[in-house]
Amino acid sequence: MLKYILYILLAIAVLALIAGGIHLYRVSARNKAEMAQFAGPKIGYHNTLGKTLVIYYSLSGHTKDIADRISLLTDAEVYEIKTKEPLKQGLFFSLNARKQLKSGEYPAIEGNLPDASAYDTIFVGAPIWWYTAATPVLEFLKTYNFKGKKVVPFSTQGSNFGTYFDDFAAKAQNAEILKGASFNNLPKKYDDAVDNKITDWLNKL
Repeated sequence: MLKYILYILLAIAVLALIAGGIHLYRVSARNKAEMAQFAGPKIGYHNTLGKTLVIYYSLSGHTKDIADRISLLTDAEVYEIKTKEPLKQGLFFSLNARKQLKSGEYPAIEGNLPDASAYDTIFVGAPIWWYTAATPVLEFLKTYNFKGKKVVPFSTQGSNFGTYFDDFAAKAQNAEILKGASFNNLPKKYDDAVDNKITDWLNKL
């Protein structure tokens, strides 16, 4: 009997590996097709968004990278959301994040939040956890008042931004929300195309 159980477990593991490989292949193919649209000469930035602020939370560095690129183009000030207790990736990280999302008990944020009234346009960036915004960003949205300012959400993720933009629109207090953008976590070879994607998006706001 034990032998058959081991065979079943092995079969499940093999099927999981195959399914994972197929998923990664499809994601890679979609990324390649999307970034092909932004390959070629560097796109020039020509929009005027007024005094701009980029707010973001980043755990692995992907969201910070996009936030920094937006800031460089728009000459924006930057505010990084930080938790009072630093979050660390590890064995139980995903389960803990899931628990926070279900309970609505998000990590506390440290420091004073920037005054929205000082800006014309505010970008807000979040990594995607369980198909929505990372819990520190959800905590930020619980307490922050955008005071009628133009607000532009953006996300970073492995492959799927889930319900992030709908959730953001539902939770952002007194925000005039402009069209957001999502950015898959890509290898360095796509850096120039990502720059063009960001610039193209900003020009259309």
